[in-house]
Amino acid sequence: MTGSLIVNDSIAIPGDELVWRFSRSSGPGGQGVNTTDSRVELLFDVSATSALPEALKARALERLPSPVITVAASEYRSQLRNREAAAHRLAQRVREAIAPPPKRRRPTKPSRGSVERRLTAKKQRGDVKRLRREI
Repeated sequence: MTGSLIVNDSIAIPGDELVWRFSRSSGPGGQGVNTTDSRVELLFDVSATSALPEALKARALERLPSPVITVAASEYRSQLRNREAAAHRLAQRVREAIAPPPKRRRPTKPSRGSVERRLTAKKQRGDVKRLRREI
Protein backbone atom coordinates (compact mmCIF):
# COMPACT_ATOMS: atom_id res chain seq x y z
CA MET A 1 0.00 0.00 0.00
CA THR A 2 2.75 2.43 -0.88
CA GLY A 3 0.73 3.93 -3.75
CA SER A 4 -1.50 6.95 -3.46
CA LEU A 5 -4.67 6.94 -1.37
CA ILE A 6 -7.78 7.88 -3.36
CA VAL A 7 -9.99 10.26 -1.35
CA ASN A 8 -12.49 11.18 -4.07
CA ASP A 9 -12.61 11.61 -7.86
CA SER A 10 -10.30 14.62 -7.87
CA ILE A 11 -8.09 14.14 -4.79
CA ALA A 12 -5.46 11.47 -4.17
CA ILE A 13 -2.95 11.60 -1.32
CA PRO A 14 0.56 10.59 -2.45
CA GLY A 15 2.01 7.60 -0.63
CA ASP A 16 5.08 9.53 0.53
CA GLU A 17 2.85 11.88 2.59
CA LEU A 18 1.46 8.97 4.62
CA VAL A 19 3.30 7.70 7.70
CA TRP A 20 2.67 4.05 8.63
CA ARG A 21 3.49 2.65 12.07
CA PHE A 22 3.06 -0.96 13.18
CA SER A 23 2.86 -2.51 16.62
CA ARG A 24 1.50 -5.57 18.36
CA SER A 25 -2.22 -5.71 18.88
CA SER A 26 -3.61 -5.94 22.37
CA GLY A 27 -6.13 -8.46 23.61
CA PRO A 28 -6.45 -12.22 23.29
CA GLY A 29 -5.19 -14.10 20.29
CA GLY A 30 -3.55 -17.24 19.05
CA GLN A 31 0.06 -18.27 18.80
CA GLY A 32 1.06 -15.38 16.57
CA VAL A 33 -0.36 -12.56 18.68
CA ASN A 34 2.89 -11.98 20.56
CA THR A 35 5.14 -12.05 17.51
CA THR A 36 3.30 -10.25 14.68
CA ASP A 37 2.96 -6.50 14.36
CA SER A 38 -0.62 -6.49 13.10
CA ARG A 39 -1.82 -3.20 14.64
CA VAL A 40 -1.57 -0.33 12.16
CA GLU A 41 -1.40 3.43 12.74
CA LEU A 42 -1.69 5.75 9.78
CA LEU A 43 -0.71 9.41 10.13
CA PHE A 44 -1.43 12.20 7.65
CA ASP A 45 -0.33 15.83 8.10
CA VAL A 46 -3.01 18.02 6.53
CA SER A 47 -1.04 21.26 6.96
CA ALA A 48 1.97 19.93 5.02
CA THR A 49 0.16 18.17 2.18
CA SER A 50 0.31 19.12 -1.46
CA ALA A 51 -2.66 16.95 -2.36
CA LEU A 52 -5.30 19.45 -1.21
CA PRO A 53 -5.96 22.87 -2.76
CA GLU A 54 -5.50 25.77 -0.34
CA ALA A 55 -9.24 26.37 0.12
CA LEU A 56 -9.92 22.73 1.03
CA LYS A 57 -6.83 22.60 3.24
CA ALA A 58 -8.04 25.66 5.18
CA ARG A 59 -11.51 24.13 5.56
CA ALA A 60 -10.05 20.84 6.80
CA LEU A 61 -7.71 22.53 9.29
CA GLU A 62 -10.64 24.56 10.61
CA ARG A 63 -12.76 21.44 11.19
CA LEU A 64 -10.11 19.04 12.50
CA PRO A 65 -8.99 19.17 16.14
CA SER A 66 -5.36 18.64 15.11
CA PRO A 67 -3.48 19.21 11.84
CA VAL A 68 -2.28 15.58 11.93
CA ILE A 69 -4.93 12.91 11.41
CA THR A 70 -4.11 9.64 13.17
CA VAL A 71 -6.07 6.50 12.39
CA ALA A 72 -5.48 3.17 14.15
CA ALA A 73 -6.77 -0.25 13.07
CA SER A 74 -6.35 -3.48 14.98
CA GLU A 75 -9.62 -5.31 14.48
CA TYR A 76 -8.23 -7.86 12.00
CA ARG A 77 -5.62 -10.53 12.59
CA SER A 78 -3.60 -9.71 9.48
CA GLN A 79 -1.58 -6.55 9.00
CA LEU A 80 -2.73 -6.22 5.40
CA ARG A 81 -6.42 -6.10 6.35
CA ASN A 82 -5.66 -3.57 9.09
CA ARG A 83 -3.75 -1.44 6.58
CA GLU A 84 -6.75 -1.47 4.25
CA ALA A 85 -9.10 -0.57 7.12
CA ALA A 86 -6.87 2.32 8.24
CA ALA A 87 -6.58 3.66 4.70
CA HIS A 88 -10.36 3.47 4.25
CA ARG A 89 -10.95 5.32 7.55
CA LEU A 90 -8.40 8.01 6.72
CA ALA A 91 -10.00 8.64 3.33
CA GLN A 92 -13.40 8.91 5.04
CA ARG A 93 -12.07 11.40 7.63
CA VAL A 94 -10.50 13.56 4.90
CA ARG A 95 -13.74 13.46 2.86
CA GLU A 96 -15.72 14.63 5.90
CA ALA A 97 -13.19 17.38 6.67
CA ILE A 98 -13.22 18.84 3.15
CA ALA A 99 -16.96 18.46 2.52
CA PRO A 100 -18.77 21.71 1.73
CA PRO A 101 -20.85 23.14 4.57
CA PRO A 102 -24.55 22.20 4.47
CA LYS A 103 -27.03 24.69 3.04
CA ARG A 104 -28.56 26.97 5.62
CA ARG A 105 -32.18 26.21 6.42
CA ARG A 106 -34.56 28.99 5.53
CA PRO A 107 -37.14 29.14 8.33
CA THR A 108 -40.77 28.91 7.19
CA LYS A 109 -44.12 29.33 8.89
CA PRO A 110 -46.81 26.64 8.90
CA SER A 111 -49.48 27.20 6.28
CA ARG A 112 -52.84 28.67 7.25
CA GLY A 113 -54.59 25.42 6.38
CA SER A 114 -52.31 23.32 8.60
CA VAL A 115 -52.85 25.72 11.52
CA GLU A 116 -56.64 25.56 11.06
CA ARG A 117 -56.59 21.74 10.85
CA ARG A 118 -54.53 21.53 14.03
CA LEU A 119 -56.87 23.86 15.94
CA THR A 120 -59.97 22.04 14.66
CA ALA A 121 -58.53 18.70 15.79
CA LYS A 122 -57.70 20.16 19.23
CA LYS A 123 -61.23 21.53 19.58
CA GLN A 124 -62.78 18.17 18.61
CA ARG A 125 -60.58 16.36 21.12
CA GLY A 126 -61.53 18.85 23.82
CA ASP A 127 -65.25 18.36 23.01
CA VAL A 128 -64.85 14.58 23.37
CA LYS A 129 -63.25 15.00 26.79
CA ARG A 130 -65.85 17.58 27.89
CA LEU A 131 -68.72 15.26 26.90
CA ARG A 132 -67.15 12.45 28.90
CA ARG A 133 -67.13 14.60 32.07
CA GLU A 134 -70.78 15.67 31.94
CA ILE A 135 -72.19 12.13 31.94
